[in-house]
Amino acid sequence: MSGHSKWSTIKHKKGAADAKRGKIFTKLIKEITVAARMGGGDVDSNPRLRQAVDKAKANSMPRDNIDRAVKKGTGELEGETIEEMTYEGYGPGGVAIMVQVATDNKNRTVGEVRHIFSRNNGNLAENGAVSWMFERRGYISVAKASWEEDRMMELALEAGAEDIKSEDESFFEIYTAPTELYLVKLALEEKGVVCEEVTSGLFPKTMTEVAGKEAQQAMRLIDALEDHDDVTEVSTNFEPPDELLE
Repeated sequence: MSGHSKWSTIKHKKGAADAKRGKIFTKLIKEITVAARMGGGDVDSNPRLRQAVDKAKANSMPRDNIDRAVKKGTGELEGETIEEMTYEGYGPGGVAIMVQVATDNKNRTVGEVRHIFSRNNGNLAENGAVSWMFERRGYISVAKASWEEDRMMELALEAGAEDIKSEDESFFEIYTAPTELYLVKLALEEKGVVCEEVTSGLFPKTMTEVAGKEAQQAMRLIDALEDHDDVTEVSTNFEPPDELLE
């Protein structure tokens, strides 16, 4: 997936900024609640919940907050019903965008998401319009400073990874089948590999290059979507120009 490492660089920066604002707590609590409701409250048998809990811990969320979110998901504690939905759309330059939300009011949320698209030169599309451009994959990043590329390639493939990229300056990017993500992680850790980021999500099959004004507009659209409290994940095939990485 040429260009994905560029987007990863931006995502890392956005994640750090969100963590500083505390905004990420709201999103993670919803993700934990939905994951527990859909797959149960045991992280050992619910990979999605394990991913959400691991991310919450990495962002220093208090254990009590995590436990309450899990119990709300399993019904042990009362709370609003959180529904999960995915919207599809196009941004400036024809970039494809998938938006995952978790909300207690889907009519409000879809209206607000639609408004964000239209306000930023994009538009919501019908279900299936852009989803075929994406595939769900597991993703692991490993710091390059610790390993030679050939050795990391060997270890990743032995662990069951599907692919490994080295386009990013700082990290190897390892891709797995979603169901194999944590098995690959454990196999790598047994070999002494420190996994910096472990996640699964929708990844574009190919990237779309956009430049100039349209690239700036696409970035503003994606920023606005990610800033919405109900949005838990934004996936796109937008390949940003180098100047937007600075």
